[in-house]
Amino acid sequence: MRLLLVLILCGAQAVFAQSWPARPLRVVVAFAPGGSTDIAVRALAERMAPALGQPVVVENRAGAGGNVAAEYLLKQPADGYTVLATADSLASNPHLYKLSFDPRKDYVPVMQLTRQPVVMGVHPSVGANTLAELVAIAKAKPGMAYATSGSGSIQHMAGEWFAKLAGVQLTHVPYKGGGQAITDLLGGQVPLGSLGNTPLLPHYRAGKLKILAQTTAQRSASLPEVPTYAESGLKDLVLEQWLGLFFIAGTPAEAVARLNAEAQRGLADAALRERYAQNGLEPVGGSAEQFARQYRDDYEKYARLIKDLSIKLD
Repeated sequence: MRLLLVLILCGAQAVFAQSWPARPLRVVVAFAPGGSTDIAVRALAERMAPALGQPVVVENRAGAGGNVAAEYLLKQPADGYTVLATADSLASNPHLYKLSFDPRKDYVPVMQLTRQPVVMGVHPSVGANTLAELVAIAKAKPGMAYATSGSGSIQHMAGEWFAKLAGVQLTHVPYKGGGQAITDLLGGQVPLGSLGNTPLLPHYRAGKLKILAQTTAQRSASLPEVPTYAESGLKDLVLEQWLGLFFIAGTPAEAVARLNAEAQRGLADAALRERYAQNGLEPVGGSAEQFARQYRDDYEKYARLIKDLSIKLD
């Protein structure tokens, strides 16, 4: 009887693998249209659709730092036809919000698509050309303001971590998104910005602001001339913003494996990689198991940082 059940199960899995996907896929993006997350997902969806033999429809459900989209996914069937595309906030939000779900149990990591650094952007009027010079200026002027895209963000953590390790006092100025933060940084209303590299790149390249450090372990390909925080003497300050794909728990393993494989092929496309590079995004790829380990590590790291740095929401 047991052998029969095994054979039936194997047969059902084989049939699913051959038939999936039998209808269009929906990728629910946890952030608004036009941002780096949206750009990355739409570019990948265009390349996966022909290989999957079905349309891949991108749908934006922004709000609450990605929680709106994450909660929406929980209401969908675990049939492999709704995918969540979200950022590292899925690993930090459980330590900041009272959530109706546990990401470690309720979602299945499929693949890490990209990584990018948080950078320290500086208005030219500050007069700092290196992180060491900024530290000296900040010590002489306690309370210098730095902008982020919101309280509780990875950018907020990076800014507070920098201040703690450098022994300086900074004033956090959270914005509702990066757009106004960058506008005020460019205008000099706020002298510093702990922000994602993507929206700052064109202004940095135009010489309108300086970028003194980045949080990734190695220098980003988009900023090869900018040292990391670790290279600048703050060896423990390593963070990376990432974008990844998730299914709801209970989704057939065959769907996870197939989507991972097609996303991997999509990331290998030269035109896609060039588009990512233009937006300061580094393609990652890898197995679902690798991404699951990355998620678990970040979940624990953010728990420690939020406690040690007293990170709170407004």
